[in-house]
Amino acid sequence: MNNIEMDWDKIDSILVNALKEDIGSGDITTDAIFPSDATCEARIISKEEGVIAGISIAKRVFYKLDQSVSFSQSLSDGDRVKPGQEILRMKALVRAVLTAERLALNILQRMSGIATATSQYVDAVKDSQAKILDTRKTAPGLRILDKYAVLAGGGQNHRFGLFDAVLIKDNHINFAGSITKAVEIVRSKYQDKYKIEVETSTLDEVKEALVVGADIIMLDNMDVSTMKEAVKIINSKALTEASGGITLNTIAGIAETGVDYISVGALTHSSPSLDISLYMV
Repeated sequence: MNNIEMDWDKIDSILVNALKEDIGSGDITTDAIFPSDATCEARIISKEEGVIAGISIAKRVFYKLDQSVSFSQSLSDGDRVKPGQEILRMKALVRAVLTAERLALNILQRMSGIATATSQYVDAVKDSQAKILDTRKTAPGLRILDKYAVLAGGGQNHRFGLFDAVLIKDNHINFAGSITKAVEIVRSKYQDKYKIEVETSTLDEVKEALVVGADIIMLDNMDVSTMKEAVKIINSKALTEASGGITLNTIAGIAETGVDYISVGALTHSSPSLDISLYMV
């Protein structure tokens, strides 16, 4: 599995486009009320308990509108926060603070929600060997932020996109004719450049993926007893990944089967945002 690195050029592109979307020709309310040289102090506060992610990115939003902004913070990404606790304090131009507020909070709230949910899943399997993975079920255009938030919550990243890891799924297999043929085609094309993961849903498919030398075998939408038997068949000859409809209520039982990884799409497509607000002092 490949954990992402922060690509600040990519992040800056996201932020610039988001600011353009929100500001357009100008913040007509703020610009009418506050003079351009008015300054203030502001605090960003969490209203509920959770895990924080995205502080450095939120700071970058304010900096893009006021390069003289100064910050102080007592928390870092991955830290737990309590209701009423301060996340970030700043001194900046009033116009910059109020114009950047919504985007900065949207980012902090979404990323912290993902980090918080991830930490809950990580805690649920802490007594097992299983590691929690994200998926490609991310907000379009925001994948780097979503996946970074998973890391902040203690999880790990699966492939970033279609370009950095091979994952042979059911439609690939159906077109190729079999798991064996699909793996052979990929291996002929790339040799050993990429590890090959194969999606399976039955024990016969598991056995076929094992014989053809898959590096990682995904156990997709299997019940716990079938998954446990699959792990026994694989017997550490390949890495194993459980996937499909996994929730906090079911994940502990899945981890007990002995799988190496558990991928959870809900981390990035369904996690509620953390309630965070900004107050001018």
